[in-house]
Amino acid sequence: MPGTCVVGLQWGDEAKGKIVDLLGDGFDYVVRYNGGANAGHTVVVHGKTFKLSLLPTGVIRPNVTSVIGNGVVVYPPKFIEEVGTLKAGGIDLGDALKLSDHAHVIFPYHMEEERLAESGGEGKIGTTGRGIGPCYQDKVGRRFGIRVGELLRPDHLREKLRFVVPFKNRLMKVYANGHADQLAPMSADAIADQYLGYADALRPHVTDTARLLHEAFAAGKHVLFEAAQGSLLDVDHGTYPYVTSSSSLPSGIWGGTGVPAKNIQRTIGVVKAYTTRVGKGPFPTELDDATGERIRKIGREYGTVTGRPRRVGWFDALSVRYTAALAGADEITVMLLDVLSGLPELKLCTAYDIDGERTTHFPSDAYQLERCTPVYETTPGWTDDLTAARKLTDLPAAARRYIDRVGELVGLPVSVVSVGPDRAQTILTK
Repeated sequence: MPGTCVVGLQWGDEAKGKIVDLLGDGFDYVVRYNGGANAGHTVVVHGKTFKLSLLPTGVIRPNVTSVIGNGVVVYPPKFIEEVGTLKAGGIDLGDALKLSDHAHVIFPYHMEEERLAESGGEGKIGTTGRGIGPCYQDKVGRRFGIRVGELLRPDHLREKLRFVVPFKNRLMKVYANGHADQLAPMSADAIADQYLGYADALRPHVTDTARLLHEAFAAGKHVLFEAAQGSLLDVDHGTYPYVTSSSSLPSGIWGGTGVPAKNIQRTIGVVKAYTTRVGKGPFPTELDDATGERIRKIGREYGTVTGRPRRVGWFDALSVRYTAALAGADEITVMLLDVLSGLPELKLCTAYDIDGERTTHFPSDAYQLERCTPVYETTPGWTDDLTAARKLTDLPAAARRYIDRVGELVGLPVSVVSVGPDRAQTILTK
């Protein structure tokens, strides 16, 4: 199919990178359309691990053009660092990496703005501190946003920063809340010098990616769209306000790349066999006990970008059914099934009790979700090590039943089961 989207259906960290990597050989382009350097992807190929947070996972595949769309916010040092890391690992991207000239740029004042905003006790969202939110704020606010293409025009960039930076310095004093004497004012010219240096490294990759992708579809090329974060973090439909600052659902593709929705003919929803969450916000099935800690340790549930321990809980069928409908998912892939081995029994959330009433619908409003108590269905666990399984018949009966039940509760077929981080540790069900 010409256009396919891989999207996480939980709170992110679903191992989308592995699915994008597995599908890569069948596509000519892999495209990131939202988020920034807060979206960690880990791909293991023949025992070699690649950790990415800004570049699309498709960069690992030869003969694939990777695209960072206009909906992504870009921190140039991270872009340059990841390109260099890949080159050191034997992957020289050359012309195979394209960066939208319309993508917005993260500056040091965005990071400082976020640090100060999150340092207070009240109103904390639990961000990664990468300046993502403030950059998106400037983008939609229009007055202070600066795009990648503007880095390539030195006189214009200096003039723009001389307008923006004084305002940001005043804003920092407000955020400092009486501690402004501890802040060193930022220099517009120093930032311009720094970013004009980055521009030389970015220049070979910068292009009109919307036109590039339109031409690709016109030529019959196959394009894979890679969502960052998870659907429950979508700024419009996630558990607001504990969400990201962009559209992490497939609906973000149109605005984030310029490719219309009619070009997306297959949507693959990625879920873990359990649930995780990073940062603040309601989490009905959270396990704050020894079982949760066991899953966290075995699943290595620590942020790829931040290293923060992830919150862990049982699989929540209500939330995944909700996001699968929003995403228009055609199928789901169940990841990290091997992590659940050794547990005597597993639980699946099939309903919530809220204010004395039972519901099977997911309330995305954080205030309502905070008051929900999960209703569980219990299923037997298994003791077998699943990491060597390569087909469904290799799985123990209890694991097969668990996968089947997840598909039934979500209402979609399970097309892939992952039993380890390597490409080979994958079961294709069709």
